[in-house]
Amino acid sequence: MYRTPERDRADDRRTDRGARTSDRRNRTEGHVIDCDGTRAVISAIMPADSSVSDDYWNVGSLITIASGPARTVGMLYRIEVPDAAWRKAAPNTVHIHVELVGEIREDGGGAARFAGGLSHYPHLGAVAHRIRNADLQAIFANTDPTAVPLGRLSQSRDIEAMVSIDAMISRHFAVVGTTGVGKSTTVSLLIRKIVAARPDIGILLLDPHNEFASAFPDIAVTIDDSTLDLPFWLFRLEEFVEVLFRGRPADPEEVDILRDLIPEARLRFKGDMAGGPMRKPGRNNQVTADTPVPYRVADLLALIKERMGSLDAREQRTTLKSLASRIEAAVNDPRYRFMFAHKTITDNLAEVLAHIYRVPAKGRPVTIFQLNGIPSEVVNAVVSVLCRVAFELSVWSRSKVKTLVLCEEAHRYIPADREAGFGPTRASIARIAKEGRKYGVSLGIITQRPSELDATILSQCNTIFAMRLGNDSDQDIIRRAITGASRSYINFLPSLANREAIAFGQGVNTPMRMIVETVDTAGVPGQAGDDPHQERTDAAGPVDMHGLLQAVREPVLAAADALGEPLESWSTLGVVGEQWPSLADAPKLQESVDGPVDGAPPPGGREGLFTYDGPLRRNAEVGGRSGRTQQPNDAPHGARDLISRFRRADRD
Repeated sequence: MYRTPERDRADDRRTDRGARTSDRRNRTEGHVIDCDGTRAVISAIMPADSSVSDDYWNVGSLITIASGPARTVGMLYRIEVPDAAWRKAAPNTVHIHVELVGEIREDGGGAARFAGGLSHYPHLGAVAHRIRNADLQAIFANTDPTAVPLGRLSQSRDIEAMVSIDAMISRHFAVVGTTGVGKSTTVSLLIRKIVAARPDIGILLLDPHNEFASAFPDIAVTIDDSTLDLPFWLFRLEEFVEVLFRGRPADPEEVDILRDLIPEARLRFKGDMAGGPMRKPGRNNQVTADTPVPYRVADLLALIKERMGSLDAREQRTTLKSLASRIEAAVNDPRYRFMFAHKTITDNLAEVLAHIYRVPAKGRPVTIFQLNGIPSEVVNAVVSVLCRVAFELSVWSRSKVKTLVLCEEAHRYIPADREAGFGPTRASIARIAKEGRKYGVSLGIITQRPSELDATILSQCNTIFAMRLGNDSDQDIIRRAITGASRSYINFLPSLANREAIAFGQGVNTPMRMIVETVDTAGVPGQAGDDPHQERTDAAGPVDMHGLLQAVREPVLAAADALGEPLESWSTLGVVGEQWPSLADAPKLQESVDGPVDGAPPPGGREGLFTYDGPLRRNAEVGGRSGRTQQPNDAPHGARDLISRFRRADRD
């Protein structure tokens, strides 16, 4: 149905009837004087009196242009006076530059419907005026069943900014913005919305600053370096080498030795658990250095010593000694306890992965993985393991295990420089970005420097929330990411307010400038429970410098003291493989996650989430082989089948 400008003005008079004069939406007209395929210039006269509302021709607002059977929608991005002079006592001619973003038509029932693209272009002299509120609602309406309000439009605070959760997470998304603009608060709000709309999805949040735990006390499980048991045998060869060499270039000869001996160590452990003889790795065994089968560090060291004693390895003895020393140093390093805790030397992979990836969620579908306490030189290897396993679980469960991986400070793991970072980490995240939607694993990128991020991976994020960015190179990256005739939105990036964002992509119907919802103080990352006055009082008190230095020099003993445990129980750390498990208070953690535990706790106080069957290092003085591992009676049969399939993937 064609609507004449006279009919529009009549509708506006009816809409504005009864409103206060100061709040009335003035519809003074302009006329098109220039138009090309994407932009138009409108000439309008600003009267000398104050009859025109202050917010009429505002940069960043939407206007409509009468164009045949439709109304063309344009986004105002520039306004100027052609003669560069402003007259107070006389009318002024202004030129309004708009970007054409789509058109509005009316269906048979008279309801407005918005569509991107143009079927009719405005003619010269076409009437332009401020957009009606009904048209504005039609533009940003979202009929997706999973659409949720994330905030309100900057142009009209009475219209909700709707975001489709399914479209956002299935095709990945990114949140970018400089420090201090509300990026972390926006992420916490998104997580709440995703959990409410899609409770079947587990969320793994990689938190390098340990700031999100306080925002989700009710729906999240927090894992840090003191509560993490990530088995070293779950690491692939490249990832394990990254740990041993601590981020430095690896010695190719040592890597080749590990590639040969790790499969033998895996088979030796497998033979012990089965009560049978050890078999040499071969074609029929199908065990490689990457197969996630447990093995003992002591077995690996024993195999290295055996090779040193071989007559054929005379030229390799220096390399073998260096490799053995490197392994022992890593095992005995207290910072690596999350990998080499002796409780992990059992086939408890199902329990470990179920806890990290929340299968089942038990009311807590979010895992906050705090990376701040993990040595910086091995963080990339840990992230590689977590992202790789998230993808493989989704693949081998046939999309039954759905995971959203959120990478805070993502430019650390997937930098734009291909020579920087850790190759397997980049490959793991890139695989999720490129293939994840086929299997139910999604990616969320959070960064303050999009220009330092791998452009290929960022391009896979089809929904972007761009907050204030002052750096020109960062703005250029977002400008290339936004599609169609909405690139002028990027001009607003340097001047966006806190909690304001430009959202575009698959998750929204059309690009929009929005104000993100206000989050309660308790849900703001890093804020819950903080008492500024108490912090100032504590800071003013005396500091025990000797105790502080003792904690720096002997962090393990300091941790034991903080847990209230006798220090002598931690004195065996000098022996390879005899470290205490990192889950120092597993029963309490388990109770906090899964609810009260029936029955009395097991003796020793250290049993809980992970089971233990034998030390990290085999006792050389005791002959014989240990018996078969006893699995928990309540271990889910489906999880075991999934892990078996997960392991076979490496062989195939």
